Amino acid sequence: MMSTRVLTLRGSPRRRGGIAAVVGLSLVALAACSGAGGDDDGGPAQIRIALPTGVTSFANADVVVADELGYFEDAGIEVEIMNLRSGTSVANGVVGGEFEVGGASIEPVVNAFAGGAEISVFASYADRLEVELVVPEDVQSVEDLAGRDLGIQEVGAFREAMTRMVLEDAGMTPNDVNYVSVSSDAYVSGLVQGQIASAVLHPEQGFQAAAEDPSLHPLVNLYEIEPDYFYGAYFADNAWLEDNPDAARGFAQALTRAHRTMYAERDRVVPIIAEVTSMEESVIDDAWEVYMQDVQAFPRNVGLEENRLEYTLERMQQMETLAPGAEVDLAELIDRGPMEAAVEELGEAEQRE
Repeated sequence: MMSTRVLTLRGSPRRRGGIAAVVGLSLVALAACSGAGGDDDGGPAQIRIALPTGVTSFANADVVVADELGYFEDAGIEVEIMNLRSGTSVANGVVGGEFEVGGASIEPVVNAFAGGAEISVFASYADRLEVELVVPEDVQSVEDLAGRDLGIQEVGAFREAMTRMVLEDAGMTPNDVNYVSVSSDAYVSGLVQGQIASAVLHPEQGFQAAAEDPSLHPLVNLYEIEPDYFYGAYFADNAWLEDNPDAARGFAQALTRAHRTMYAERDRVVPIIAEVTSMEESVIDDAWEVYMQDVQAFPRNVGLEENRLEYTLERMQQMETLAPGAEVDLAELIDRGPMEAAVEELGEAEQRE
């Protein structure tokens, strides 16, 4: 039988001074350029952003890049970025009014919407899977994970959904393993110490794991088996989007500028991402090649491709990561308006391969 238990794992030491688990980033400036997001009184729009991991990953560092390079400031926006435990926690926070914008993998967002939450996805971070299932040397096949302790965040959150996908592909289910709840910065140490037998790792975490224990190895590349699966979404309460169209458009514009800079100016963004992820610049530089060249994980334009979202919803139904009996109308869940307005103003960029 599947079991879920909580194991407190000690994370690896922070490699450099950086931004703590709860990050407050503020910009106090008059709106410049388009002035898209400013309040009616001329001051900057205030946006509290929640991210789904205790330590920001490369995958959702785009908002930090946008902040550090002044793109939010240009849009008349002041942001406060908070790090939570999982996408489920983020969804609860947005629905509860603690945050204006949430970043999470698509699964908890879809399930919150299916449960009656009045929210919309209006932008995305890394929307292509760039993660791998990493395991110790004695695991050479998915079947070798039977009866072992596998690291996840929470049932229904991103890493559990990806683990379930790998198990399903091998004809297994979560009932064949034991789930262990692990904090986002403790997967590598858990693998190195032998406390878990698998973890879904982002590229920078994978490089870190290999450096600490060369016997750890990727068993499954999720992008290779699921290239059409949609990953990271930014979402907000519908009432906030309706009441703050300029702020939503300004957020989308700043995000799009950040994505384009991340592709075009490697040397400029690597130090920013290394700082927020608390990793060495050499590790982030290696990870940049995976995110920005191999996978091309971030959209350069509107993103939110309908065919990929439809496919992902079907996969969630197949894997039973979508609440039983839930009906999801993507036309109601997805609001492309802010991104379309942002791209119209910035101009269309070259599409990803």
